[in-house]
Amino acid sequence: MGRPDPEEGQLPAPVKPPDGGWGWIVLLGCFVITGFSYAFPKAVSVYFKELMKDFHVGYSDTAWISSIMLAMLYGTGPVCSIMVNQFGCRPVMLIGGLLASAGMILASFTTNIIELYLTAGVLTGLGMALNFQPSLIMLGTYFDKRRPLANGLAAAGSPVFLSSLSPLGQVLLEKFGWRGGFLIMGGLLLNCCTCGAVMRPLDMGMKRKMGKAQDKYEAKEMLPIGGKSEEGISTTDGTKKGKKAKKKPKKGKKLLDFSIFSNRGFIIYTISKFILVLGLFVPPILLVNYAKDTGVPDTEAAFLLSIIGFIDIFARPACGMVAGLKWVRPHVAYLFSFSMLFNGLTDICSARASNYTGLVIFCVFFGISYGMVGALQFEVLMAIVGSQKFSSAIGLVLLIEAFAVLIGPPSAGRLVDALKNYEVIFYLAGSEVVLSALFLAVASYCCLNRGKKEPPPENNPSAGGGSDTEEAESDVQEAEEHSSNNHQPAHSTDNAMVAANEEANHVAEEQSEEGGGCPAGDGEVLARDGCNADQMVERDSF
Repeated sequence: MGRPDPEEGQLPAPVKPPDGGWGWIVLLGCFVITGFSYAFPKAVSVYFKELMKDFHVGYSDTAWISSIMLAMLYGTGPVCSIMVNQFGCRPVMLIGGLLASAGMILASFTTNIIELYLTAGVLTGLGMALNFQPSLIMLGTYFDKRRPLANGLAAAGSPVFLSSLSPLGQVLLEKFGWRGGFLIMGGLLLNCCTCGAVMRPLDMGMKRKMGKAQDKYEAKEMLPIGGKSEEGISTTDGTKKGKKAKKKPKKGKKLLDFSIFSNRGFIIYTISKFILVLGLFVPPILLVNYAKDTGVPDTEAAFLLSIIGFIDIFARPACGMVAGLKWVRPHVAYLFSFSMLFNGLTDICSARASNYTGLVIFCVFFGISYGMVGALQFEVLMAIVGSQKFSSAIGLVLLIEAFAVLIGPPSAGRLVDALKNYEVIFYLAGSEVVLSALFLAVASYCCLNRGKKEPPPENNPSAGGGSDTEEAESDVQEAEEHSSNNHQPAHSTDNAMVAANEEANHVAEEQSEEGGGCPAGDGEVLARDGCNADQMVERDSF
């Protein structure tokens, strides 16, 4: 009825991220989910000694609990993407919170290590995966201009929760034993359901507002018309039927969009991230044992990880603020490359650290660079694929990273056992991180930026906004819309102008007859002969 249907085309496209408001609550929920997802598998290691005593197993057997959690977090990425695309973020997160909590509660009643693998490993890991990925998707939905800062603040949940869950686990272990500790940890994981409940879909409110506005518009059009009310009602019915017809094809929506592999930027990012994960997690895993081998006491060696976590807490939000600057955000991929390069060079330069002071300096710089990588990794992915395809992109990226996680740290451990030398491992891990940084920067510059240097001919930045073609088309549309209504007023305006012109000529002739005026002629002659300039301008204006 002269107003475009709000459901034409892609529905999420018109929804503008609020960059605040309820988005801050969503950010808080994402902060908690990120903290649980990354810190919980590491915090569980506090219970490993008691599990070894009760189940009569070795350290490598209990370490598989954390490994299975991380494998589920990364490897189930495509499954999470399919569920999010099918059911939405909020239902998936609620189910994930229940699964994560149920896994730890059931683990408190297990009688062997295999049952622990299935409950605390598979079930809890799957539950955290169903929370982690949708929370990032919702964060990208609610934030656009402030998205780098939001990603940095959400990523800070990992070091904050790691520094708090590990001491809490130790206290629970001393007072309630590992079974009581698992039971209470399961209760804490129910907070994931609370975080999932606040993940309100952004487009629901927008669709309701658009629907109400359209109904009011249609009512205003139909009421004064009278004889054409039946036509208006039929048009409204037809519009509603058209909406229903448009909603039917959505059932065939792609559950996992593989078309993102046609995006060269996504391919470059995925390859770079795979190489990065091969060496990124190796130094913090081997750091404590490396310090002990150099003669550092156990308590001081464990404190090194606390230094990394403390620096990481502040590095992630700070990097998010820098990435959100107007002159930095268009080049956020290069900032991500710089952070990876910084991290890799830190590993290489610290390979020969032989005293505690050198290791502390390494931890400070590693915490800064590690925080930068953590704050930017998902921001770069959102910038490459956009919010529409981010749900599929992150699932596929996490799946590919799962292979790197299973290859990198275990391979480094085997090399340490074979070579009995940590220096080579730090060199190797740093080289892998540096290689990923150089690949991302060079490939982005060669494959992406060159294609952007050829702007379309109709876009002229010196024109001060839109193109001339678009303005001409809008003028034509406005003329067509108002041509029928303004046809008669246009004729009356022309007649008035003609009458005014004739009256001005008559006045000029009377003045020339009385001798106070000038003969008719063009403007230059009249001005040169001393005619009144106001009369000349008035006449010429007609």
